[in-house]
Order: sequence, then structure tokens, then C-alpha cells
Amino acid sequence: MERICIIFDHPYTGDACYNEPHNRSFSAALLLKAKESYEQSGYFVDVIDLHKDGFDPVMHKEDLISWRKKEDYYPLVKEYQDRIMVAKEIMFIFPVWWEAMPAMMKGFFDKVIAKGIIYEESKENKLFRSNLVNLKKVKMVTVMATPHWIYRYIFGSPITKIVFRGTFRKMGFNKVKWYNYSGVHKKNSDDRRKILDRFFQNIKK
Repeated sequence: MERICIIFDHPYTGDACYNEPHNRSFSAALLLKAKESYEQSGYFVDVIDLHKDGFDPVMHKEDLISWRKKEDYYPLVKEYQDRIMVAKEIMFIFPVWWEAMPAMMKGFFDKVIAKGIIYEESKENKLFRSNLVNLKKVKMVTVMATPHWIYRYIFGSPITKIVFRGTFRKMGFNKVKWYNYSGVHKKNSDDRRKILDRFFQNIKK
């Protein structure tokens, strides 16, 4: 059975997918749709819900020492590393705030994508090599208020530079795709439902 690991970041957690006032997130609705659709297609879906797990995104002194020594100071980091190492696909789902990812998602990249574990650095040519030997695809799903064309052409699409160019492509992995949903807060319930209905048809490519 093919395995997809979805890393999700929203303060309301993935439980905020049922359109309840003050506890609703379109990111969570996308997560639920992705999970159900992948499972119906025969995938094993492993969801890492950072807020539900209580993940600490701050790189403390002890964390950095552990990162450099390739040790397991923070057991949750080791658990996350083990889970993405066996995934055929990795999907990140999160809202975009101030043109980048929220703190927990940034902390995931800082603490989990560790040298000597997830990737190797050559001392000769300074190139990185991915240790994610099972990985075939990386997908990023974002929700933002900024119009897509402004984010891409005026701001320069910073999130793709961070996640794709600055992380996975730096490790030599180029099978990456970005799916962005902007201005969802201005859409009515029917329009949002239509987005969700088409979502899996888009991301399964």
C-alpha cells in the first residue's frame, strides 16, 4: 500500500473542518478531503497534525546541539523523521500568513529536515543529497487572503522559494507541485464546496 504523509499546520487543528463558528478552517477542510480521497484510492494516509501534537517549533539550544550531533533530544522530531522517511508522497497543508508559513510549519523544516538524517551535505562541492529514498512526490497546499497573481508576481511567491527551491530542490529532489487557494474567505458556501469537490482531481496528478 502506497503511503502519503500529510503535514498539517493550523491552530484549530485538523478537527476544524466542519464549518463550526470560531472553530473552522478551510485548510482543515482541505485536509479532510485529501485524507478521505487518498484513502478511497488505496493509500495509507499518515497525518502529522502539528498543533494537535503540541509540537514545539522553537530551535532551543539543546535542540540545535542535538541537530548537530544527530541525536534524539526531542523524541517527537525523531518520530516525524521516521514517518516521512517511509512516505512515497509528502504533502504540506497550511495557511499563508505574512507571505510565509506559520511558525509550527517553519519549525518543522528547521528541526525535522536535519542534516545527516534527512539529507547529506558533501564537503567537496557543498551539494545536498536527499536520504528520502522512498519519496516520489512533494505537494504543498496553501490558503491565503492575498490574490494569487499578486503573491506570485509582485511578492515573488516566497513560499515556493522556501519549501521548493530552498529545501527540496537544494537536496536534488525536483518532483514538487504547489496548489494555492486565495481569497477563500470571500467565497460563499457553494463556491467553497465546489473547490473541495474539485480538490482531489487536482492534487492526484
